[in-house]
Amino acid sequence: MQATLAGCGTVRSINHSVFGGPDPNAPKILGGFIGGAVADEPRAALAAKQVLALGGNAADAAVTLGFMLAVTLPSRASLGGGGACVAYSPRGDGPGHGNPEAIVFLPGAPAGRGGDRPAAVPTMLRGLYAISARYGSRNFASLITPAEQAARDGTPISRSLGQDLAQVAGPLTADPSARAVFAPAGAPLVEGDRLTQADLANTLAFLASVGAGDFYQGGMAHKFETTANAAGADISLEDLRVTRAALLPPLVRTGGSDQVAFLPLPADGGLAAAAAFTMLQHEPGAYQAAGAASEAVAARFRTQGGDADALLTQSGSAPALPALPASTSFVVVDSSGMAVACALTMNNLFGTGRIAPGTGIVLAASPTAKPTPLLAAGIAWSDRSFRAAVGGSGQNGAGLAVGSGMAQAVAGGDIQPVPAPGRANVISCPSGVPGGPASCRFTADPRGAGLAAVGD
Repeated sequence: MQATLAGCGTVRSINHSVFGGPDPNAPKILGGFIGGAVADEPRAALAAKQVLALGGNAADAAVTLGFMLAVTLPSRASLGGGGACVAYSPRGDGPGHGNPEAIVFLPGAPAGRGGDRPAAVPTMLRGLYAISARYGSRNFASLITPAEQAARDGTPISRSLGQDLAQVAGPLTADPSARAVFAPAGAPLVEGDRLTQADLANTLAFLASVGAGDFYQGGMAHKFETTANAAGADISLEDLRVTRAALLPPLVRTGGSDQVAFLPLPADGGLAAAAAFTMLQHEPGAYQAAGAASEAVAARFRTQGGDADALLTQSGSAPALPALPASTSFVVVDSSGMAVACALTMNNLFGTGRIAPGTGIVLAASPTAKPTPLLAAGIAWSDRSFRAAVGGSGQNGAGLAVGSGMAQAVAGGDIQPVPAPGRANVISCPSGVPGGPASCRFTADPRGAGLAAVGD
């Protein structure tokens, strides 16, 4: 799906009073170019668009989108998982002073090695809170509310979630808590069925009330430790207490007159994307070679570690990557040119396949038990002006998806499907935002079931 928009902003009331006139107390919806969001799950993208329409910035919209994915696409995103993002603000007085930075919150490995179903230490809340605190303009609790309401009231199973459920319904419904959510009448839910998650709604409402910190060193931390370990994990209060989101400089490469910021190590999908992007800058259309270079550099990092710049210039043979797990991505931009590009994961489709009882939280798989995905995302900018944002998924093809999507975006043309099995969500603004005509292309991968939600 693609849209090209131009225009200046207007404001209109979201509803009217009972007497038929404008309600002065109603929230105001912005018109004109407000930006937009592209995600693998439509309702999450629409929730982000609504935040932008009500005057929130790209960071606010990204946080709401992340929470919504935990409700509408829990196969790939959950409060029990994590991810990594690149954020950019054109404001000289904001974080980064016109340069992007990365917020990295990979699902962690617990100190213990017990449990019959090893689960990751959850980092999603740390990451979303860091984005909100550093870049956001709205109260953090208000950004949780749309997800809490969707979990409590229920939402139709999207095509994306329906496809994931069909793949793992048997093992998933072996867990009593997961079965109660995803197969409440006995048979697994399918596309169009209503998914209601009362326990998750209560968890989200509690976090909105007491704050994200309680999940890591408060009453919620104690509850999560007990319930997660009852579901086969081995996560301690100390594991939760020491969990942090890292603010890191991104991996930057040049594309024509633009600079491109990819996710930095240890999110090695950014390294893979940078390798593919660099090759495609020199050899446009060399997708097979770019894909090989993308996987090779990630394999070298996983085998030997090292510095990103050194790895990108290293040649020779490299071990093969194993089959990598699923992830999901999204991108958001607002009318000022602030942008966020994220990749989220459970380290396995539905993570461990178990829910921490009474919390509604699907537990991500420990990185000690499963190979981790290539989390890939990037943002292009030039002269304090946003140019493009790309998020990728598609197992081993995620790095090539972002590298090739970004190569197309900085070239300024239409966005064509990236090489399979990769999938890319892309925002491309060739004339820049802000400044000049507000003309952007919002593109969800046509082979997926996502949505480009654009305000006009």
